[in-house]
Amino acid sequence: MIIKHLRRGRNMHTHIIGIVAIALYLTCSLLLALRLARRDLPIPLNRGGIIGIGLGAVVLHGWVLYPFLATASGLSLGFFNAASLIGWLTALLLLTSSLQRPLENLGIALLPMAALTLALMFAYPSHHVLKDGSSWQLDLHILLSILAYSLLVIAALQAILLSIQDHQLRNRHPGGLIRALPPLQTMESLLIQLIGIGFTLLSMALLTGFFFLEDIFAQHLVHKTVLSLVAWLVFATLLWGHWRFGWRGRTAIRWTLGGFVFLMLAYFGSKLVLELMLGR
Repeated sequence: MIIKHLRRGRNMHTHIIGIVAIALYLTCSLLLALRLARRDLPIPLNRGGIIGIGLGAVVLHGWVLYPFLATASGLSLGFFNAASLIGWLTALLLLTSSLQRPLENLGIALLPMAALTLALMFAYPSHHVLKDGSSWQLDLHILLSILAYSLLVIAALQAILLSIQDHQLRNRHPGGLIRALPPLQTMESLLIQLIGIGFTLLSMALLTGFFFLEDIFAQHLVHKTVLSLVAWLVFATLLWGHWRFGWRGRTAIRWTLGGFVFLMLAYFGSKLVLELMLGR
């Protein structure tokens, strides 16, 4: 009885921290949106202060996420746990990168997504424990895969923002968004850098999968493997086209979003079907 009471109290404490993290994510996103719209903020916060609020949310998110992932039975990477992990890592990479590069405006869309993944993890707790969770090779493969996916999420949002910027410039609408964003050339350079790093991590994830997994083309993995390879080919073609032919602008945007769609289907598409629809 006492143990149950203690567990209930611990769960309540975890939920409160999670709610605070969600509130900080949304606050940071709102402040970034107001800053982008060049409206007066109720509290005078500079760029660093807004990023600091987001990093506070990331710290709290990581605090409550860890016990959901690291269970007594092993690493639990069910659908919503995995989504929350990717949301947390994406927010972390975005905000830490924003300390050096002008990427923080992507948080207007990314941080509410991170907040949503955290809320869904609480609402629909999943217990999909990996059988080989003690294998460091499998852990390395999973870590590289999640890092690659998180970086390419940021790249996809960067591509969408670049598309809006390009459209406004072509139609001669130099509104607040254009003034608030870095020059188009800088935005394109950031996109290629993000894709280059994400592609490298994706390559390493695929290599570790081929070397360390018993059968990467097993029935339950074949769709994930094939779609990941297609995404890898799309990003490889984009990087080669940029290096060889100077692809940028709309061409780079289309290839980026196309590669990301395949990668999203490879991971979340397969987990959605296997876990939520088939119950495996």
